Amino acid sequence: MGKVVFLVILITVVTWVAQGQDQESWAKRVDTDKEVVTTLQFYFHDKLSGSNPSAVRVAQAAGTNSSGTLFGALMMIDDPLTVGPDPTSKIVGRARGLYGSAGQTDVGLIMVISYGFTDGIYQGSSFSLLSLNPVMNPVREMAIVGGTGLFRLARGYAIAQTYSANPNGDAIVGYNVTIVTYV
Repeated sequence: MGKVVFLVILITVVTWVAQGQDQESWAKRVDTDKEVVTTLQFYFHDKLSGSNPSAVRVAQAAGTNSSGTLFGALMMIDDPLTVGPDPTSKIVGRARGLYGSAGQTDVGLIMVISYGFTDGIYQGSSFSLLSLNPVMNPVREMAIVGGTGLFRLARGYAIAQTYSANPNGDAIVGYNVTIVTYV
């Protein structure tokens, strides 16, 4: 999947202002009488190149190499989530799951990913994202369909913006997430 799909991401590079490095900069939790609204801001580091990639191709349909959208290619990921766009910034979790090229005529990734957290009160909690990611759009909205721990019965949405991408297929994506759970 690598180069072709993520070359397209280069078009969507936007400036994302990094917040501070403490927990308060990436997570906020507001309790109401019946619901809890949690907002998270973090960066997703998808690395396809080098000796230790965090995303690898696990399947490829016949004809995928000739498709401009790589329709049918499937990637398995274990990507770090950090508080800032710098890969050396504090890791707050990992995104594990898969995404595949689901568009024959446009670049759209179907994403089935669990975002698990390892920091602060969110340690051991996760939310699940199941949605189409139209990577050609500079800003993408995706659905959150469940979760565990503090995110049990989660519903919500994630807004993604590409912070950077390179010709090797490596990308850093900023996420702003709003999750609603029950008290």
